[in-house]
Amino acid sequence: MPHIQTVVGSIPAKEFGFALPHEHILCDFIGAEKTGKHRWSADEVVRTMLPYLRQIKERGVVGFVDCTPAYIGRDVLVLRRLAEITGLHIVTNTGYYGAASDKYLPKHAFTESADQLAARWIREWERGIDGTGIKPGFIKIGVDPSAGDPPRLSEVDAKIVRAAARAAKRTGLAVACHTVQGAAALEEIRIFQEEGVDPSRLIYVHADGEPDAKKHEQVAEKRAWVEFDAIGGRPVEQHVALVRAMLPKYADRLLLSMDRGWYNAGEPNGGTIRDYIFFTDHFLPALRKSGVSEKTIRKLTVENPARAFALGT
Repeated sequence: MPHIQTVVGSIPAKEFGFALPHEHILCDFIGAEKTGKHRWSADEVVRTMLPYLRQIKERGVVGFVDCTPAYIGRDVLVLRRLAEITGLHIVTNTGYYGAASDKYLPKHAFTESADQLAARWIREWERGIDGTGIKPGFIKIGVDPSAGDPPRLSEVDAKIVRAAARAAKRTGLAVACHTVQGAAALEEIRIFQEEGVDPSRLIYVHADGEPDAKKHEQVAEKRAWVEFDAIGGRPVEQHVALVRAMLPKYADRLLLSMDRGWYNAGEPNGGTIRDYIFFTDHFLPALRKSGVSEKTIRKLTVENPARAFALGT
């Protein structure tokens, strides 16, 4: 039976419900060599973020994919506490984030092979994260834009993508890759295909940062997921137009979220928190007003997230 791995255990994919596939509860941007749980109080993070999560639960959100990776503030015990209090199906991840000029990569990411990195992530899947027994529900990576002619990822970024593909092949986990640039997304797909991994296990994160809509179509044509996840960060009609442009042929390959939150470690009281209600309170009404049917909205908000993150399919 298709299932999704949450921080409190595995659930049938059909129970994931209305889901936000790219959000954050806690982040720490100090860098891989300085971050750690000494940088935040778990109790304060839970106390601060709980009201925001309750807001979306009241609006019918059930699934919540937390995309904060290791070395940027991933704290799976905080996530489990919040899941237990709210009843939300919160999903965490394994993997490394190679974007932002590699600021968030641990030193061993540069020296270890793709197989060695993949083995680290597979161990977290098999044994749990940091001795907690909490298992990741997907692999989160990130890359910088590709460069050159033809465009290519940097050596370390290509290695991370290859490691993620190998870990996905072993575990079945989906891979969400911070990408932004369409050319880089196509490079990721090429590497997945080289590794014998179906591109349907790849999520092109921040696709709405790419101005060339043809790239969205090229990625979807190859069966990877296209994720528009900056909803609320620009005029709502722009995202409505992006979504509507994809619907005639690629509604089955589209994910929608906001990339919002989050408690920012190192800032007083976690800094300025961006709530998670824009999607339900503003974007969905605008989508309905534009003529998108309830059946299609259910596909985008319920069916597609469950398919994207499901294991055992």
